[in-house]
This record gives sequence, C-alpha cells and structure tokens, in this order.
Amino acid sequence: MSPHLNPTDAIRPTHVEVSLGTIAQNFDAIRAHVGAAEVMPVVKANAYGHGIVEVSQHLAAHGATCFGVALLEEAVVLRRAGIKQPILVFGGVVARQIPEFIEHDLMMAASSIDKMRQIDDAAAVAKKKARVHLKIDTGMERIGVHWYSAEKLLEASLTFPNIEIAGIYSHFANSDAEDLSSAKEQLARFLEVLEFYPKRGLKPPQRHIANSGGILQLPESHLDLVRPGIMLYGVYPSRETRQSIAVKPALSWKSEVVYFKVVQPGNAVSYGGTWKPDHPVRVVTVPVGYGDGYFRALSNRGQVIIRGQRHPIVGRVCMDQFMVNLEWGTAYNGDAVTLIGDGISAQDVADWAGTIPYEVLTNIHARVPRVYV
Repeated sequence: MSPHLNPTDAIRPTHVEVSLGTIAQNFDAIRAHVGAAEVMPVVKANAYGHGIVEVSQHLAAHGATCFGVALLEEAVVLRRAGIKQPILVFGGVVARQIPEFIEHDLMMAASSIDKMRQIDDAAAVAKKKARVHLKIDTGMERIGVHWYSAEKLLEASLTFPNIEIAGIYSHFANSDAEDLSSAKEQLARFLEVLEFYPKRGLKPPQRHIANSGGILQLPESHLDLVRPGIMLYGVYPSRETRQSIAVKPALSWKSEVVYFKVVQPGNAVSYGGTWKPDHPVRVVTVPVGYGDGYFRALSNRGQVIIRGQRHPIVGRVCMDQFMVNLEWGTAYNGDAVTLIGDGISAQDVADWAGTIPYEVLTNIHARVPRVYV
C-alpha cells in the first residue's frame, strides 16, 4: 500500500492528514513578513513528516523559488519529481558525491579550501559550473569554517574557475530562545565575516542565516534569504519563541478505536504491568505504536481525543497499539481517535514525551499513510 493516499483510499485506520493549502498559507504569511528576502522552504526529513514530494510540488506551483534539504538523496528525489528550482543541500559533502551534485545541478555547502578544490576538479571533468554556498560557523560547532578563520576561505573562493559562489550562510543555535543574546552574537560574527566583500569592492553572494526562530524574533537577520523549517508547517520552534507570524498546523494524526473492554480492578494493562485500575474502567485499544513513531515515552503520559474528550493513555505503548482509559465514558469500534489535532498540538505531545516538536513530526514513520486534504 502506498504511503501517500487519497482520503477514499485510506485502508489503514491510522493515518496522517496534511493540508497543503495550509502550508501554502503559512508560506505566504512568511513571505509577507520578510519583505524583500527570498523564502527558501526547508523540506528535509520528508518535509518534517508532511511529505517531501507533495509539499515541494505544491509550493513550487505556489511560487516558491528555491528549496533546502539536508541530504543529496533528498535533493535527487525532488529533481526526479520534477522540481526545477534551485536546491541547496545543507549537509556536509563527501568527495565521492560531488559528481552527482553537479549532474543534478544542486547547490552544495563548502567549508574548506580542500573541499572547494575537489568541487572545482569535479566540475572541470563534467565541464559544468558547480554552485556552492560557503558555510560559516558562527557558534554552532557543527559544520562550517569558524568565523575567525573565514577570510582565507573567502579569498580562495574567488580563485576557482569552475565554481560559482551562489551564497554564504550560517545557522543559529539559539534563535528560538527567550534570551537572544547568543543569537545576536552569532549574527554580529556573520556580519563581520561579510565585510570581506565591500572591503574589496565586491558584491556579496546571497547572504542567509535566519531559520524559523530568526524569522520570528530577529528581523535584522533576514538579509537576502530566510529558511523557514518547522514554522512552515504551522508549528513554532519552542514555547518561548515569539509568535510574530500567525501560522497554522498543517498536519493532524488520526486513528480509530478497534477494541473495547472493561478492565477490572487490579488487572494490569500492557507490557510490564505499569498501570492497573483500582475500580472497573472502560479501556479501548488504538492501532498506533512506537513502530509508527508514537513514542514509547508517552506510556502513561500521553493523551488522545475521542468523541471530543481528552483521555489518557494507560500502560506501555506497544510497537503497534496502545490503550486508552475512558473511565466510564463511551466509545465504539470505529470511533475516531486524534493523536495530533483538534486541540492537541505537536508541542503538547513533545512535552509529554520529554522532547521537541521537531522530533514528534519527523518521527512519524513512513508506514503511516499520508492523506492530502
């Protein structure tokens, strides 16, 4: 069964509903907020669980002029799906991958002179120009040349005949926090690096640093391009982030009741016997589990909505199922169960599981059908 279905084809009770129209509305709201800056939708990790091909095709038709992904493989999937817009791959580049970047006309990140030399050599063999964004590390300590060592890289970047420097960028580590002192320091370091260009009478390539947190909280960081990730899908990066743009969640996760029983006092529910009632209760089984990406950490902590009421998950979440305590409420087989949506947010689920909404969304397994509504 295909993981991408129309509503009438959804054989499995457990599925995700994605509103492509809502994602487009969020894109428009971001575009209006950042003014002249170009908006690069970030569609890595299967578009944060929403479907990389469907989301990208919809946004391309809606006016998106470029896309950002993490992996070469993600970018190739988009090219094969007919996406012709420029695509930037954020992740580190392995030398053996460079010819495929060039073949598919993909922009890659470069953070060292040696890497640029490899790119230049591969482009010469292919008789094509390779498009590169220089990655500057301003305080993330992940990939990128340190800001205090960047000048040599920028000088060298002017010397490779087979490379077009299409952009220069950095990434915030704490732009979603209430205290923005760290993010402001990173921005100052990045702007200091960018002085390289006017000092030599050169026009800088496209400059970008703003992720979702930067878009929402640091308008001075918008520069030439912004890279919305989680906020594009209607979820704010954290509870502390200022919600300066109104975006709406595009994803809901739903299932159905498949079994109903009365559990007697003292009878343990699920593996390990971690929960048992002290009075008779009605318990229903829902066909979702950690094999679908619904965290085991939600055992005895998560909540779902059935018939408009919140009810707690009881016992351990199994690989393919979990149980819900209705107390003495009513439910029937086939009744809808909402895991995300209808008042339960990805942030709520993240709080219960002790994680972040990014992990909640990207953890939804490919075996859960996506239904586009």
